[in-house]
Amino acid sequence: MERPSAIALILAALVAVFLLMPLIAVVPVSFTPARFLSMPNGNWSLRHYMALIENPAWLQATWLSIRIAVLSSAISTSLALAFALGMWMYRPVMPGLYFGFVLMPMVAPPVVSAITIYFFLTSLSKINDLIGYDTVVGVAVAHAVMIAPFAVVLISVALSQVDRRIDLAARGFGAGVGRRVFRVILPNIKFGVFTAAFLAFVLSWEEIGVTLFITSVNAVTLPRMMWMGLRDNIDPAIAAISVVLIAIVIAIIVGKTVVTSLAAKKN
Repeated sequence: MERPSAIALILAALVAVFLLMPLIAVVPVSFTPARFLSMPNGNWSLRHYMALIENPAWLQATWLSIRIAVLSSAISTSLALAFALGMWMYRPVMPGLYFGFVLMPMVAPPVVSAITIYFFLTSLSKINDLIGYDTVVGVAVAHAVMIAPFAVVLISVALSQVDRRIDLAARGFGAGVGRRVFRVILPNIKFGVFTAAFLAFVLSWEEIGVTLFITSVNAVTLPRMMWMGLRDNIDPAIAAISVVLIAIVIAIIVGKTVVTSLAAKKN
């Protein structure tokens, strides 16, 4: 295997720096002592990081986003797993039609999806208080609708790598559907399911387009809180929370790389 040349590495590094410049620019802005977004002129301050801790609204929005992301990830992954398993095990007629229907939220314009979900949740609000407009469960369900297609794709790809003969062998030995699913198929696609769940969590965590249509004052997620800060008063605390989120993402990437490297060395 040929190693990339020095020129190729330099060009790749320049491209990476160019793409990361908007993220890097946020870091010094987060340390500004001013009350508005600006670069620090010699004076660096942690006031906006302290505001994230002292202002309960930021903590509440963060905790709410985590709860919604976990719930929507569980819903979307479960539905995607059931659909993908059904398609893989039973092979219905015209599978492309089923996949096209399930993947529709992925290709439909976000505004159209947001308006449709808005009218759906407002209608539900008239008959119950749990799932409806501006509720935690309602937002989680809306996010699950938007991110389920991505989970379907990942789980379907994982299933495409499974040898059907192991399922046929299990069925030949008298194993029922439940035993085949939980004892034969799922152990072979667990990495794909975990990946789908993680991607669903991330997509729900950062969802803002649909959230703006279906929330008001009760279900203020972290992205909505940041959007409100940019729209109303351009609070520099937004830069601080952005740096915190970037640091968390970097830590996750580094941790995953270290764990993968250690696992590769053991094998």
